[in-house]
Amino acid sequence: MDAKSAEQSFPSRTGVVIIGGGIVGVTAALFLAERGVPVVLCEKGRIAGEQSSRNWGWIRKANRDERELPLMIESARLWSRIVSDLDSDIGYGVRGTTYLSETDADIARHQDWLDRTKHFQLDSTLLSAAETDSLIGQSGRRFKGALHTPSDATAEPALAVPAMARRAAALGATILDNCAVRLIERQAGRVSAVITERGEIACDAVILAGGVWSRTFLENLDLDLPQLAVKSSVMRTTPAPEFISGTLGAARASLRRRQDGGYTIARSGAAEFQLIPAAFHHFAAFLPIIRDRWRIMKIRAGSEFFGPLGSSRWKADETSPFERVRVMDPVPDRKLLDTVLGDAKALHPQLAGVSIAQTWGGLIDVMPDELPVIDSPPGWEGLTLATGLSGHGFGIGPGVGLMAAQRVLGERLLVDASSFALSRFSRKAAA
Repeated sequence: MDAKSAEQSFPSRTGVVIIGGGIVGVTAALFLAERGVPVVLCEKGRIAGEQSSRNWGWIRKANRDERELPLMIESARLWSRIVSDLDSDIGYGVRGTTYLSETDADIARHQDWLDRTKHFQLDSTLLSAAETDSLIGQSGRRFKGALHTPSDATAEPALAVPAMARRAAALGATILDNCAVRLIERQAGRVSAVITERGEIACDAVILAGGVWSRTFLENLDLDLPQLAVKSSVMRTTPAPEFISGTLGAARASLRRRQDGGYTIARSGAAEFQLIPAAFHHFAAFLPIIRDRWRIMKIRAGSEFFGPLGSSRWKADETSPFERVRVMDPVPDRKLLDTVLGDAKALHPQLAGVSIAQTWGGLIDVMPDELPVIDSPPGWEGLTLATGLSGHGFGIGPGVGLMAAQRVLGERLLVDASSFALSRFSRKAAA
């Protein structure tokens, strides 16, 4: 829906308002529309303009936190169902995920994950060195083995979420791009309306699926969410031989075969932790992540301190940060990506002739335990938070979207939600 048509159809009332047009917000809108629930999705910029189109495109169960695995297993089923109803090819396919092991420590870590998750009865197996070579078209026994999950899938992020939004609209959802929500109004502790830059929409419930913007939005409502943003840098290559159809993970360089014949390549965990006022407030909660990744994580103090994710307050009749920055487009770390491409070529000789075709940066909404929040804050009946997917939200996004929709409707939840409760952070603080 373009801006003109959205303006003409601006609603004064609906059942549910969704804030954020990423994979969680869009799939929540899709599932509500399937149930015939009136729903309006408000996106400050464009659908999937930020991390939902900037991620790696992995849809994986492999190497998931076991607390998240039940939701990911259900999300994988949702992906296969959703794709069959879309109006275009989004590059989806079950192609497998393979985590390569360069050291004995890698093998031990993968075996530990298999042991801890065996009750899920996944198809993940530990490959030998010879089996790994056969899978990736090598013969030098460069790798000691690999964790291989044939049932994992991939898709093209830039195509997937817009196609899902079109499907939701075809089922009756109203999709408003370039329409920032400034505030939520309450009556007697219950959500009653949202105030957007175009006007007010009365509603019975709100789903906040704002990604890295969720904390900023909530702070203006005097609600605390220990969520911070880290910047990830990614590249796509020029066309190259297809030596793997799915994904390959390794400490120095991970990659996915793309629909256009190239590869998406990045380094897992090599993120830039941006210092903003909220970082100092939540620093203690994030210390375990920083300690674990200090060799590959940069901590940067710069203009972001005073940027849109920094400290700010606004009223219903004032311009919000979401209008000042419609699409967050951080500058990628080109020096890092040059190094990562060199490492990828060293690991995979089939990439010898490729070069970087495009680079981009994305901001990831990270929680201290790297698990999402799917919950309602106390005193805000009718408000559901669905955020903090922590860099692995593309695959799990449909499950989070469905659970958010189920919470709004009072349905039985897809999986046990106790690991995704907002109160888990207050419990840790009390302990």
